[in-house]
Amino acid sequence: MAERLEPNPNRASAENSELVMQSLEVDQLSAARAQHYPRRQLKRSEAFLFWGLRIYLLFMVGVVVYQVWTTTR
Repeated sequence: MAERLEPNPNRASAENSELVMQSLEVDQLSAARAQHYPRRQLKRSEAFLFWGLRIYLLFMVGVVVYQVWTTTR
């Protein structure tokens, strides 16, 4: 028989955090928004993937510019 897992009330969810943000007062809300979260360190494979996507995007922009240029001539 499978055990039933109870939801963890301490676990943050999008719905819970939205309710919390709505219930904050103005000064509390501005303090919560001012909190800085540093960038996450990417793994080598993730960084490689993002660089590949950047290069692909630049290539496709070039293709679109070329197509627009050739159709307008």
